[in-house]
Amino acid sequence: MGLSRRAAKYGKKVAVIEASPRLGGTCVNVGCVPKKIMWHAADTYEKVKDARSYGFPNLSLEQVGSFDWAGIKTKRDAYVKRLNGIYERNLEKDSVEYIFGRAKFLGKNEIQVDPIKGPVSSHDTNPPPLTEPKKMTAERICIAVGGHPIKPDIEGKDLAIDSDGFFDLAELPKRVVLAGAGYIAVEFAGIFMALGAETHLLIRHDSFLRTFDPILSDTVMKHMEHSGLHVHRQTNIKKITTDASGPHDLSKPFPKTVHTDSKEHPTIEADCVLFAIGRQADTDTLNLESVASPGVELDKKGYVKVDEYQESSAKNILSIGDAIGKVELTPVAIAAGRRLANRLYGPAEFKDQKLDYNNIPSVVFSHPPCGSVGLTEKEAKEKHGEDKIKIYSSNFTAMYYSMMEQDDKQPTAFKMVCLLPEEKVIGIHIVGMGSDEIMQGFAVAVKMGATKAQLDDTIAIHPTSAEELVTM
Repeated sequence: MGLSRRAAKYGKKVAVIEASPRLGGTCVNVGCVPKKIMWHAADTYEKVKDARSYGFPNLSLEQVGSFDWAGIKTKRDAYVKRLNGIYERNLEKDSVEYIFGRAKFLGKNEIQVDPIKGPVSSHDTNPPPLTEPKKMTAERICIAVGGHPIKPDIEGKDLAIDSDGFFDLAELPKRVVLAGAGYIAVEFAGIFMALGAETHLLIRHDSFLRTFDPILSDTVMKHMEHSGLHVHRQTNIKKITTDASGPHDLSKPFPKTVHTDSKEHPTIEADCVLFAIGRQADTDTLNLESVASPGVELDKKGYVKVDEYQESSAKNILSIGDAIGKVELTPVAIAAGRRLANRLYGPAEFKDQKLDYNNIPSVVFSHPPCGSVGLTEKEAKEKHGEDKIKIYSSNFTAMYYSMMEQDDKQPTAFKMVCLLPEEKVIGIHIVGMGSDEIMQGFAVAVKMGATKAQLDDTIAIHPTSAEELVTM
């Protein structure tokens, strides 16, 4: 979207081919946006429990009643549909041709768009579905197909949902088993747990969020286990069975037995099983073999190999977003697309513009949330040497929890990774209330090359958790 609209504003003739009836990609439809709404719902439910500590002794979850999953799903889905319409109108406003269909390459400069068959062909907004194949030629073609969640090839995998299926759930399951150790698995586990479901998270190793600094993974895992999450370490699902007669509607809970390779918990009973074990690029349907030498080279996982300017081995075929497998975050794809359009079609000062994939901030909407930018402590020491790195860290309780009993308090932990001798800040890792909002501002400082002295020279805003980063 960022690429197409920016290119159109430079006066180029642009078309967007979308195989989903809902514009906005993974983030808007089955990712960041609806997930954050569900995180807010879970967070609100937790705040109800906190209310007694803030002068509302008669307010309790019993008075509030059970969570209306179906009601929030209806409102959430309506909000997403409204966003889909906004994206459609923006394309129309910028004179970008929007085609609903599935594209495949016929050659270096030619594609064919085939009609979508099946239920999604009931697309009820503009444009109408194609009724016959449409061939198109272009000077440049950009692959931005994203990816899809995967499931393991085990018996009973069809009894489980993936991360997309979470948003089809019609009600809150009472018992949930999730497999995965990345941020998607942790976020969904936190939502289920906070809303009252018995939640089991199965991970292959001893900790989750292992790509993040340990101050995040250790702090979050310890607190989520304290809050009731059942974490099964070094555990894999072998098969899933059910006594319920089919056909099975995965949007509704029904009893299943999860068979694991754990001696301690060989079986776990569940009403919903969710896999969040990774994603795969949607490049296998593009007919890339039709592109003559040099063709479009893929890596062993099916991601498009690109250079620093987003160009594939076939120079007129470009790729951005999850299809290249670098940093699979929506703002990264948007930024890469805009810079690409600037470089190709913008004024002379943009002729070398490209996205810098270093120091990209990210946030996990866990319970509590956490955020990260730059190098972890381990990465910094491996890159620069242990004697060149100085670490500042702090563990404390946010003021919000000062009125609560110890068991009800969420932890806060901050770490700053500095490169000697000037103590340039090359990594910040924070966990605790408000980390998602705090991280955006401090990511600017890291991107600009701020030093510890410059942060120290910044007057603290008191009382806040964020002030700890300028007073360490």
